[in-house]
Amino acid sequence: MQYRWLSLVVLLTVPLGCAGTGAQMGSWGDQRDGTYRNPMLNADYPDVDIERLGDTYYMITSTNHYAPGMTLLESKDMLNWTIIGHVWERLTWEAKYNWDQMAGYRHGVWAGDLAYHEGKWYCYFIDASSGLYVSTADKITGPWSQPICMLKKQSWTDPAVFWDDEERQAYLLCNFGRDASVKNERVNQTRLFKMTWDGTRLLDEGKPIYRAPGAEAAKIYKIDGVFYIFMAEWRQNDRKQIALRAKSIYGPFERKVLMERGDVVDRSVCQGALVQVGDGSWWFTHQLVQNRAKKKGDLAGPTTGESYEGRSQWLIPVTWKDGWPVLGEDPDGNGIGNTVHRGRKPIRGLPVTAPQTDDEFDSSKLGGQWQWNHNPRDDHFSLTERPGWMRLKAAVPVGDGGFWNAANTVSQRIMGKGKGTAAAKVDISAMKPGQQAGFCHHSGQYILLGIRVEADGTKRLIFNNNGKETKGPAVTTDVIYYHTDIDSDRATLAYSFDGKTPKRLGGEFALKFGRWRGDRLGFYCWNDKTNAGHIDIDYFSYEYDGPKGR
Repeated sequence: MQYRWLSLVVLLTVPLGCAGTGAQMGSWGDQRDGTYRNPMLNADYPDVDIERLGDTYYMITSTNHYAPGMTLLESKDMLNWTIIGHVWERLTWEAKYNWDQMAGYRHGVWAGDLAYHEGKWYCYFIDASSGLYVSTADKITGPWSQPICMLKKQSWTDPAVFWDDEERQAYLLCNFGRDASVKNERVNQTRLFKMTWDGTRLLDEGKPIYRAPGAEAAKIYKIDGVFYIFMAEWRQNDRKQIALRAKSIYGPFERKVLMERGDVVDRSVCQGALVQVGDGSWWFTHQLVQNRAKKKGDLAGPTTGESYEGRSQWLIPVTWKDGWPVLGEDPDGNGIGNTVHRGRKPIRGLPVTAPQTDDEFDSSKLGGQWQWNHNPRDDHFSLTERPGWMRLKAAVPVGDGGFWNAANTVSQRIMGKGKGTAAAKVDISAMKPGQQAGFCHHSGQYILLGIRVEADGTKRLIFNNNGKETKGPAVTTDVIYYHTDIDSDRATLAYSFDGKTPKRLGGEFALKFGRWRGDRLGFYCWNDKTNAGHIDIDYFSYEYDGPKGR
């Protein structure tokens, strides 16, 4: 889909195919019978953009303050995705993302745009606390250039780019932030800039082309000579997917609501990518918007809502009527699409795959499923000092200390909203007084189960629910096994010394969305007194109710 220059093709038939064997399926994703169930990615993969090159589809997804930043995924069928890397190994444009500051929560890598132009890959994004940046690469897997700042400005988001071969002109569109000319309303200004053909500099101050409540998440397409600008808007307590169309990229535009929440889901549906696959059919990916509605019950907290897994990705078919795309289905005939729960795969006959989760730590490079909370302290972790294990070395947290100020917490996304089980084996023999290390859930909160070493050298199990501790027994073994059971939005943590009979410590807790992220699983390691001690992690295994490549 080079330059996103597309043409309409009418799809006549959709034959049913079969998927590959040797893979796990579940309540979402590829069903191995030529169909799929939404979400296609039931995990925290928000703000995606997709670019097709030949018969391969590439996705980016925002990552906020986590490093590496801007996850890259690859698919052959628009449904089964695997992680192939990240655009930025470190968030280098602001010092607050470093391990010695830990001050970038909620900021960092927001929604971006992925483009392929004249043999080069481009990734654009706006850090709403910093500015507009672009990096380039000759290959999608990198190496990617250091980010180039195109405009320093705060409180704007969501760049989209387009190269128009007919005009020999490149453009960049964005949500430029709150429109000061509109009083007493949360109206955003959509601004269009001219850009150099090499995609690295803006050529003007931009021109406002649209204003609307909460207008953001724009994408630009040119189809049969008509410009379509997809974006999301907040309207009547629903974040709707809309489109503008015009013969000129500057308008004047016709506007149409393309998709609304409807009766299929209880969260808003919008913000994604329009893609035409090889057989000419059209598809749209969208996310479920975070839902801050509180759950009832003793475990409900201030941020507990239906979106504890993050903003999942859905895949829906697209048809065309009167020059407008129809997204998903229109059961009430009002001309506005609704998402769908199940459908036929865009491309059939390919094996089931999924983003990586399990890890034996046999590689000298950390797997793409793992990310650090802020930029890691490079000399405080290793995959080579003890081959086959990941070593985390303890350091004193910054500021007031504690989990959110501790460097080198490493984690990955939870998968799905059903039942799941994760386990890990950890060598604790080298832990030192003052050190705390173990297994964790975190996002809108932190829940820890691990070892704390007292001043006299005693190792003691500690369960920590957002600062409220429950003490467990003293530990005299060198190895401990950690275990978590997940059931919908509830989870428990447990331990064992033989890897066979886990015993719970602490009570059941709720999973939460927070800091713009869904719940995550991983490992923490710090020392309140001195930079001393380490743990070695032998493996991490994760079973969940969803597709998993074998």
